[in-house]
Amino acid sequence: MVHLVYCDDKEKVLDKILDGTKVMIVRGAAGRKIPHSRVFKGEKLYFMKKGTKKISAEAIVLNVQNYVKLTEDEITKILEDNQNKLNLSSKQKERWHKKCLCLVEFKDVKKIDPLEFDHQSNMDDWLIIEKIEDVVVGTSIPYNYDKSKLK
Repeated sequence: MVHLVYCDDKEKVLDKILDGTKVMIVRGAAGRKIPHSRVFKGEKLYFMKKGTKKISAEAIVLNVQNYVKLTEDEITKILEDNQNKLNLSSKQKERWHKKCLCLVEFKDVKKIDPLEFDHQSNMDDWLIIEKIEDVVVGTSIPYNYDKSKLK
């Protein structure tokens, strides 16, 4: 599977990924939601700056950490222990202070010729798809969450 990750433009997430100061992405929620337990070492990540409709970078998943039912102290410790890879602002630390966390470390970041993203109304900020062409203008297919279900 491949993953399309929306990057917060206000926090300059994609810039940090491209300049190498961010090598890990976090997603969190009260319960296990995408991408928790659905992203694996060796899979490809594609990055898109939120609001641009341009997929402009790729990387390979190096390591994944999934956590559930975390206490307040555990959440703080996990985010702090990984801060050198996450490079989170205080606002982001607050946003991702959740009981279920998925931390995805990546390597081999490359800028790519921008691909035009075909946004559909039912899409979240992390998409799990078979191939990137499934969400690119001209080759996209109707998106559903079948590929995102836990096995």
